[in-house]
Amino acid sequence: MNLEQFEEYIKIIFDEELLKEFDDDYGFTNQSNNSITTIGYSTNISIDTIEKAAKNKVDLMVTHHDAWDFIYGLREECFKKLQEHNISHFGIHGPLDFSKFGTCTSLMNVLGIDNIIKYSVYNNGESPGIGELSEPADFNFLVQKMTDELEEPVRAWRNNEKKIKKVGVLTGAGHSTNHIKIAVEEGCDTYITGEATLYTIQYAQFTGINLLVGSHTFTEIYGVESLVNKLQQLDKDIKLVKLKEEHFEFHHSK
Repeated sequence: MNLEQFEEYIKIIFDEELLKEFDDDYGFTNQSNNSITTIGYSTNISIDTIEKAAKNKVDLMVTHHDAWDFIYGLREECFKKLQEHNISHFGIHGPLDFSKFGTCTSLMNVLGIDNIIKYSVYNNGESPGIGELSEPADFNFLVQKMTDELEEPVRAWRNNEKKIKKVGVLTGAGHSTNHIKIAVEEGCDTYITGEATLYTIQYAQFTGINLLVGSHTFTEIYGVESLVNKLQQLDKDIKLVKLKEEHFEFHHSK
């Protein structure tokens, strides 16, 4: 596969209108290597993930996030490293968040939320995906399930005594009270996201909705995995390598 074929596969996998809507929120950061036999994937691009890609002889990195502009200097250093190791990079943010197989849906599938009522969409703002468990689950069971799948501690606030049935999910930075309000209005008993602030926690308590919070990185990795698996279905010769990231988002200095 070459980069032109890769771009054609992206057009096959994603809805055309979604790609148009987020045309400035995906694309190549670097195009060093045009012969793609191994794809490395992660949620973020960083010096660490690039070095891991180089060790695994990756030709193309696929990530959810590009290097953030406000992590000053990171983009420039990543670009240098990609060129140094002859690795191409493709980041896809908005389209992956709001595709039917994307970040929210993929996390729901992993957690056993098997009846998808609404997919996450962007309509003058982000809306969480809404789903139901076929069998109501105990609060502690879902917390443990999420902890096991993400392989990291999950912060959890139990704000009602119901069994968990209907869940709102917005991966990554779904911490806004506006996001939780939508889940509450949809009749959800539980809300799952990848970041939380004081306002997130207080509003969940006020409205009586359970709150489960993983990390931004690891609530979104399953969406990237879904994407690269679809790429491999289109080109069975492609090898996939998961570029494991650290769980640094929960490490706090004292």
